[in-house]
Amino acid sequence: MLVLVDVSPISTQKIWSFSRVTIGSLVNSLTKVLLPCLLSLVWQLAETEGGHCYLLDYLPEFCVFPQTETQSPRHGGESVAEVLRAHGVKFVFTLVGGHISPILVACEKLGIRIVDTRHEATAVFAADAVARLSGTVGVAVVTAGPGLTNTVTAVKNAQMAESPVLVMGGAAGTLLQGRGALQDIDQMSLFKPLCKFCASVRSVREIIPTVRKALAIAQSGTPGPVFIEFPIDTLYPFHLVSKEFGVKNPPKGIMGKIVTWYLHNHLNNLFAGAWETRDLFPLPVHIPQATDDQVQKCIELVSRAKKPVILLGSQATLPPTPADNIRMALESLGIPCFLGGMSRGMLGRDSALHIRQNRRDALKDADLVLLAGTVCDFRLSYGRVLSRHSKIIAVNRDKTQLLKNSDMFWKPTVAIQGDAGSFLIRLSQGLKGHKCPEDWPQSLKAGDVIKEKVNRLKADEKTDHHLNPLRVLHRVDELMADDSIIVADGGDFVGSAAYILKPRGPLRWLDPGAFGTLGVGGGFALGAKLCRPESEVWIIYGDGSLGYSVAEFDTFTRHKTPIIALVGNDACWSQISREQVPILGSNVACGLAFTDYHIVADGYGGKGVQIGRKDEDKLDDLIKEAQKETREGRATLLNVLIGKTNFREGSISV
Repeated sequence: MLVLVDVSPISTQKIWSFSRVTIGSLVNSLTKVLLPCLLSLVWQLAETEGGHCYLLDYLPEFCVFPQTETQSPRHGGESVAEVLRAHGVKFVFTLVGGHISPILVACEKLGIRIVDTRHEATAVFAADAVARLSGTVGVAVVTAGPGLTNTVTAVKNAQMAESPVLVMGGAAGTLLQGRGALQDIDQMSLFKPLCKFCASVRSVREIIPTVRKALAIAQSGTPGPVFIEFPIDTLYPFHLVSKEFGVKNPPKGIMGKIVTWYLHNHLNNLFAGAWETRDLFPLPVHIPQATDDQVQKCIELVSRAKKPVILLGSQATLPPTPADNIRMALESLGIPCFLGGMSRGMLGRDSALHIRQNRRDALKDADLVLLAGTVCDFRLSYGRVLSRHSKIIAVNRDKTQLLKNSDMFWKPTVAIQGDAGSFLIRLSQGLKGHKCPEDWPQSLKAGDVIKEKVNRLKADEKTDHHLNPLRVLHRVDELMADDSIIVADGGDFVGSAAYILKPRGPLRWLDPGAFGTLGVGGGFALGAKLCRPESEVWIIYGDGSLGYSVAEFDTFTRHKTPIIALVGNDACWSQISREQVPILGSNVACGLAFTDYHIVADGYGGKGVQIGRKDEDKLDDLIKEAQKETREGRATLLNVLIGKTNFREGSISV
């Protein structure tokens, strides 16, 4: 026969006086882990023995939590907003949903601008752009289930681009998860492979420390995305949540008491200590640095080099070192540089040190190569373009990226797990007065001039149909404002633009990065325009990639963020077609139409213009008119009908 122990008032008092906290914690654990077994046991006893469950008489005395303010109108969304404001967050990007409304309303009340988009991926892309341009964490909030699954590509892109982004998502209530609630899925398993840190908030008092921790982790080490899940009952106020916890027809007798007690206990635990004063301000951020010995060894290697080359990657633009300080360090070193990703524009438009062409040949001749935040992945042929005779200094915050493919195709002379920007400053300080031999960068620049003259001649060629895309891009490069930010979203047309368009300064080029994601354009441009409202923001679209985010022209209109979209419309997924047709003999799935995208822009409240061969003589005027429209507050789309060239033959698509 099973027997429940009768805990007397005397023995209970002894345990109580021993440790209120211990008992409270114990009951919490029992509630979460052992309650189902306890319920089953008690139910069986009540049914079969007809006995009295003495434990129930003392449950209120055992269950001790921090104070629960049942009359407070406050809600968890306010705690989220307070932490974001304390961390200097200015924008929250979202696509609204009932699970997350308290966060959005609270942020708006505290002066954080809520920017709602037409797709959840755009919200994360916009947060990514803000992170890159502002040096802070970008923030996106989306609803549960499909709202979060819609962000997966954008979150993975942020991971590979090393952007500190905080993604917050709603979730089913704490007691309803796994029970078939609306939009309830295992969100944590989905995001753990994509994020540096994932957490599911289980009570309101956890919100502030969890958000602070996530923001610090996003920026520490190798930056990246973090994810926090908020069950809906952690965000709404007590009086609303308590209504959902009420049982209309509880079972009678012992079982009814247990169910009622359990729900009451769970509700109190959700809100216990919710509004106690907590520190809101940023936690320390850890950034790895090169050691003094490593820097000194590199100073000695560079000082002996006759033909050094620097390959600067996006990671070199990360905080804490200002981009202008890095530019001055590079100019002091006098070493020719190839700039990739976010580092494009680091040396301005026409620097004698910025080499844009013939990289493979330069790396073959170089006696020293400095990989400053650059990774030996497909972009460097997995390291095969590096000469085995070169001394190689590799600097990267991430150990895996630092040594990628070094087991096969290349070997670093010095490998430093540290911040590339800070390293360059210390290197230039240690080499003060030393200059790279001038004939080396001059010879590389001469090769640049020859190659660019050839490219310019290609721009003057007539295509079989419509406009020469190279000519269009050259005209845009000549006419765009000096403060312009360029967003790259596409394949073939954007690949050509990367050779022709010259960012005027640091942090003025945004591309997806190593993941090669299409669809970043609308979100990146939105984030860029909000960060730099006085700057001219250009999206360079292929007609294929435009389809992912053309609906964001509605967002540009509603949020008064006028941008210019330049669409290279060749009615084709050309980057794929170029190889698919000659190799496999079919253009299947590559063909598009010369769609009237300019009319779509008009429909969303923007200004659309179609430009074809008949408009070639007034191309400059049409570009200037688009610039004027954006200055006056209207997003503009230039639907440029382009023909085919052989400029990109041999470029990779897989």
